[in-house]
Amino acid sequence: MTTTSRQMIFATFIHNAGAHPGGWRFGEGPAQDLHEFAVYARLAQTAERGKFHCYFSGDAQGYHHISGSGAFSATDNAGKLEPTTLLAALSQVTQSIGLVSTASTTYNEPYAIARRFASLDHLTAGRAGWNVVTSATENEAHNFGRDLNMDHDQRYERAEEFVDVVRGLWDSWEDGSMIRDKAAGRYFEPAKVHALNHKGRHFTVSGPLNVGRPPQGHPVVVQAGGSEPGRALAARTADLVFTAQPSMEKAQAFYADMKARVRAFGRNPDHVKIIPSMQILVRPTEAEAKRDTQALLDLIPLELAIGKLEMLLGDIDLSGVPLDGPLPEVGLTNAGQWVQQQIIAMARDENLTVEQLARRVSVSRASFAMAGTPEQVADMFQQWVEAGAADGFSISPNYLDGNLDDIVDQVIPILQERGLFRTDYVDGTLRDNLGLPRPENMFVADPALGGEPDIWKPLRAAVQ
Repeated sequence: MTTTSRQMIFATFIHNAGAHPGGWRFGEGPAQDLHEFAVYARLAQTAERGKFHCYFSGDAQGYHHISGSGAFSATDNAGKLEPTTLLAALSQVTQSIGLVSTASTTYNEPYAIARRFASLDHLTAGRAGWNVVTSATENEAHNFGRDLNMDHDQRYERAEEFVDVVRGLWDSWEDGSMIRDKAAGRYFEPAKVHALNHKGRHFTVSGPLNVGRPPQGHPVVVQAGGSEPGRALAARTADLVFTAQPSMEKAQAFYADMKARVRAFGRNPDHVKIIPSMQILVRPTEAEAKRDTQALLDLIPLELAIGKLEMLLGDIDLSGVPLDGPLPEVGLTNAGQWVQQQIIAMARDENLTVEQLARRVSVSRASFAMAGTPEQVADMFQQWVEAGAADGFSISPNYLDGNLDDIVDQVIPILQERGLFRTDYVDGTLRDNLGLPRPENMFVADPALGGEPDIWKPLRAAVQ
C-alpha cells in the first residue's frame, strides 16, 4: 500500500488475562496470576518499547456473576487490581508511555477523582489520563447501597456535571501558585488559589483541591460512550474517544459524526482523537492465524458465551431460546445501550444464530477483530486511517503472554517503515505526545469567576 504522512495513535487496553474469554487458557505455560505486579509491568514495558501512546487499564467496581456455576468458574475476572494504584506503580517502571485509568462518575465523587488523577499526573510527570465512564451493571449498584442502578440518562446527566466539577477543581490552583519562598515564609500565593463554590443538581463542592494544578493542566480526558448522551459528553469534554466498531464502514460513520459534534461545540476536531478498540492476532501465515483463532474459540465454553451475551444485552434471560435460531426481539435495558444496539444490529445484519452471535460477541463485544499476517494487519490499520475511520487504535490483547509482543515486534516496524507511526516519543507530557493543547486555567481565562477560600482571606491581607 502507498504511504501517508498521517501518524497513527496506539493504545493498549489491558483486560484481565486477555480480552478473549479463552485467552487465560491459551498457550502451554501456567495461567497468569493477575495479582502479580510483574504481569502488568511487562505489558506496560512492551507497549512502551513499541512507542505506544497509552497503557489503558479498564475497571469495574464489582464482580458480574454470570449465571451458572460452570460459566462463572470459566472467567478470569477474579483478578482486577484498583487501576490508579496500579498505574502509580507502573509509572516507576516506565518512562514515557501515558497511563490511563477508568473511574466511574456513577459511584465516585468529583473531589476524590480530581485529587486522585491530579496526584497521578504529578507522580508521572504529566502522563495521566482519566477514562470517564458511567457504571452500567446492577452489581456495582449493589456494592454502593442501591437496589438498582441509576437510570441511563440520569447517569449521563450526573457525568456531565461530574466532569465539569473535576476540571474546575484541577484549575483551582493557578500555574505558579506554589512559590515556596523560604525567605518570605510563603509556600504559596493566596491570590492564585480559587474556591470552586459549585452548587449544582448533583454536587455541591467548595474546593479548592488540596493538590496543585496537574502538569498537563488537565490530565487527558477519555470517554467511551456511544449512546446519544455518551456522544454528547465526549464531544464536549473528551480529548480521546475510545469506541467499539465492528466494521470500517460503521467506524467511518461514527468518526464523521463525532468530529461534527466536536465542531458544533466550538472545539477543534483535530484536538479530539478517535481510536476504535481492536483484537488482533498476528501469525506468519494465514493458515496459522486461522488455526489459532479456532484454538482460542475452542477454549470458550458455550455456557460462558451465552452468559456473556445475556450480560452484554443487559442481563436478559435467553434460557429456552433455540441456540440455532435467530436472536429474539430484544429491547434496550438500563445497561450500556450502545453495545446493546451494536450487538442487536450485528445479529440482524449478518443473520446470525444465537450461538454464532454469542461466540462472536464473547470474543470482541462490538469491536473489530482480525487474524492475519503482519503485512495484512498493517494494511488494515492504514486503510482505516486513510478512509477516515480512526485516528489510531486501542489494541486489546487476546491473551497476555505474547499477543502484544507480536504486534509490537512484527506490525509496528512495518507502520514505521511506511511513515505511519513514530519511531520515538517526543519529550513532554501525554498531551504533547498526542498533539493536544494544554488547557487554559478557567480562573485565569475569566477573572470574574474569582473565588478564594474564606479561611485564606486573612493570609492574603497579611501579605499585601
